[in-house]
Amino acid sequence: AVVSTQSTGDTIDMDALVYTDSKILKEIQELRTQVISSRGLATRETKAGTRDIDLEEQAQALMGAAEEDEELFNNDIELDSKTYSWADKYKPRKPRFYNRVHTGYEWNKYNQTHYDQDNPPPKIVQGYKFNIFYTDLIDPSVTPEYKLTVFKDDKEFCLLRITSGPPYEDIAFKVLNKEWEYSNRYSFKSQFSQGIFQLWFQFKKYRYRR
Repeated sequence: AVVSTQSTGDTIDMDALVYTDSKILKEIQELRTQVISSRGLATRETKAGTRDIDLEEQAQALMGAAEEDEELFNNDIELDSKTYSWADKYKPRKPRFYNRVHTGYEWNKYNQTHYDQDNPPPKIVQGYKFNIFYTDLIDPSVTPEYKLTVFKDDKEFCLLRITSGPPYEDIAFKVLNKEWEYSNRYSFKSQFSQGIFQLWFQFKKYRYRR
């Protein structure tokens, strides 16, 4: 299923732009202003001093300090070539991102029987935290969407594909094919705010049965 989130901000990180020609930059800003005005959205005057915000630091602050069982997960996978309808107007590029994977021990009855604290079971992936940066969307009202597709040749994994709008290409990651916990109790999050799309989820845990 495709899940959308609601946009609540339009902060712009000019350092993330790949356009270097001043005329192109001016054209992009004019286009963005036209889109905002046509949709009746409030414009936001952004001074140069506020445009160099480090989005990676923002993501770290939102996630908090890395826990003992968290590691960086910053390896996206190559997608098949795709032609975007807007490619003749804007240069497609991948968004930046900062992700973590959560691992840990699962102390079900089987593991309690066969392992102990001195000889723990193998760690397993228990969830992910994705933070994708979309601060330069031509249309800041566009909300990113994600879609899961099981790999045909390896059903243990899924392709997590995230789509937004120009000038961004789709981006994808290989994640475990397990059922998600969608409750806030398990820190599920799917939102788009101030240019950062956050998708945080944990996998369901099942009791061991003989």
